[in-house]
Amino acid sequence: MHPEPLLTLPDAPDRDRAAARPARSRTARPGRAADAAPTLSVVVCTYTDARLAVLSTALAAVQAQLGEHDELLVVVDHHDQLLARLAADLPRARVLASTGPRGLSGGRNTGVAAAVGDVVVFLDDDAVPRAGWLEGLRTEFAADAVTVVGGGVVPDWEGGAPPRWFPEEFGWIVGCDYRGMPGDGERMRNPIGANMAVRASAFGSVEGFDTSAGRVGALPVGCEETDFCIRLRQADPATLVLRRADAAVDHLVPAARQRVGYLVRRCWHEGRSKGLLAARVGAADGLAAERGYVVRTVGTGVLRHLAAAGRGDVAGPVRAALLAAGTAVTAAGYAVARSSVRAAAPCATVPRCCAWG
Repeated sequence: MHPEPLLTLPDAPDRDRAAARPARSRTARPGRAADAAPTLSVVVCTYTDARLAVLSTALAAVQAQLGEHDELLVVVDHHDQLLARLAADLPRARVLASTGPRGLSGGRNTGVAAAVGDVVVFLDDDAVPRAGWLEGLRTEFAADAVTVVGGGVVPDWEGGAPPRWFPEEFGWIVGCDYRGMPGDGERMRNPIGANMAVRASAFGSVEGFDTSAGRVGALPVGCEETDFCIRLRQADPATLVLRRADAAVDHLVPAARQRVGYLVRRCWHEGRSKGLLAARVGAADGLAAERGYVVRTVGTGVLRHLAAAGRGDVAGPVRAALLAAGTAVTAAGYAVARSSVRAAAPCATVPRCCAWG
């Protein structure tokens, strides 16, 4: 017997035809003026039924913000039971099975291939949009020069607050905004993948997300957004990637990610991911943002947290130590990955078909 639906979205009769229609050319927009606001295809990739509760909340928030010609696509990563359940519970969305390799990049590429909007918006399955999120992203793409927009990603800490030992410079470790990232309206190398939007035409300029990068299940690897944006800029140096902080989502940070062990593991895999990224796109592009982050953000952050101890914050020295140690672990992961690539002669770079070990 099919369980009671966990995912109940508001009725949206105008979405019926979008849910059933076949994919069409992105240049064909029947009934819309040439200067109309860009249409949006929201792609949510999911892989586990453990997130059904937060996914339900996220999809309801998306549905409430969709415009008449927008669409919602939910891509399920090789989980037949979850696919069947979501297809039954989400009649107003297009629920798709990932046609790529297992992992987030394969799911995103599946969504891109099926999307018909002018802009493809990517939302993590544990991130809940705030009011005005979708219109904020849409507004940025009114300017033809904009290719990618990164929205704000606010941590939603299970338990209500971050651990006192957690340095805010490490917000990226839990997939959220962090101290030292570009400000609102500023250019950035790449957005945080939990909340980003890409002009659909960009996927005709370069290949999609590299399936040798990005998360596979709970393995905390990454850099697929970094890789994609770097390749976009290498193909066209005029590529404009902007941050729109108020187009924000609340990104769940479960208790399991609020542990020192997770911080260390995530730093290691980030370093390893960056090492392989640098082998693919070149160290100059692959580490352009990281050099400034280490010098300005980490350096001043360690001093700031140490100074906090003088104001009675006993956790300040712990944050300083973890910030320094996490950076060292990341650097070690990077060095090991680069060394492994060099040892894999005669290959000079990492092929895009390589799988993560």
